[in-house]
Amino acid sequence: MLVLSRKVGESVQIGSDVTLTITRLSGGRVQIGITAPREVAIRRGELGLLNSDPAPVQVVALATEVSTENSQSLTLSL
Repeated sequence: MLVLSRKVGESVQIGSDVTLTITRLSGGRVQIGITAPREVAIRRGELGLLNSDPAPVQVVALATEVSTENSQSLTLSL
């Protein structure tokens, strides 16, 4: 496991097409924005373990979605 420290507004690039951006820190919570192609399934880790259905999950958290034709940006409150 790779562990990184990021400040609000800083990003982490995963591969060539997925970007995680820290959008807010509050107490012990972090809000993360995710930009990824539409075909990339995004789900919270604990739900991935419980759900054996291989179908992609659109949004499984409080989220704000901004979509273009080829990509999606989600802001997740975890």
